[in-house]
Amino acid sequence: MTDRRPIGVFDSGVGGLTVLREILRRSPTESTIYLGDNARAPYGTRSDDEVRAFSTESIDALVDRDVKAVVVACNTSTAVAIAELRRRYDLPILGVIRPGAVAASLTTRNRRVGVIATPATIRSRAYFAAIKDENPAIEVYEHATPALVPMVEAGEVSGPEVEATVRRSLSPLLGDRDGAGDFVFPLPASARIDTLLLGCTHYPLLRPVIEAVAGEGIAIVDSAQATASALSELLSINGLEAAGAEDGAPIGTHQQLTTGDVDAFRTIARRMFGDGFPDVSGIELASPARIAS
Repeated sequence: MTDRRPIGVFDSGVGGLTVLREILRRSPTESTIYLGDNARAPYGTRSDDEVRAFSTESIDALVDRDVKAVVVACNTSTAVAIAELRRRYDLPILGVIRPGAVAASLTTRNRRVGVIATPATIRSRAYFAAIKDENPAIEVYEHATPALVPMVEAGEVSGPEVEATVRRSLSPLLGDRDGAGDFVFPLPASARIDTLLLGCTHYPLLRPVIEAVAGEGIAIVDSAQATASALSELLSINGLEAAGAEDGAPIGTHQQLTTGDVDAFRTIARRMFGDGFPDVSGIELASPARIAS
């Protein structure tokens, strides 16, 4: 039994494309519809009520397109709204926090994990709880980095200014002092983090810069690969897989939608997927959802 319906992938902007890329690598015969709510990004500085409302409108639009499962590729939405979304929809809903937490728990050697994420994700303490569920002995240091998402949404992922912003954002987790001269996480050098979890799907687009700033002694973990693996298992358990390549199935079809600037989204999408990937369309989140002219 096969199910050729597409997988819905939702994010507040372009960050979820990092998850989509891993899904395509892992499951090339699956079809996808990606929706980025760029017009209202970033979600991480918004109220919980706004995040829940915007997430619901976006996933409604995907459900209207007959998706068979939804990946909430937005850490903020996963942290704030995943329970409500699962109650609302009669189809599998997969978030990105649990897979990322599992990967970080398995990666750390000294049982000290740093998490960078949006203010809303940090406020929810979702990563803290998920990592502690995996291993209560792990010390978790969470830090909000609100400057990073707007930078990625603007297509700024390299250069001296980007490096300076990343360095300032990471400094509290790396043992540097804050503006008042105090250590935010006052640990001796021997007890500092050895694993940094990127708790926002925008952040892997900055990974080369983050790795350079963090240094060789810190492992960088993002949830994209782990989420793609979890999705493959979820589809198998629920009997929702498309036919495998060994069955002669065609490569999946793909659609990308954005509520924001189509040209800006297209630039980042082509940087990640090349010119061979389908073009981007605009969408207005109304009821019912409709493609913008």
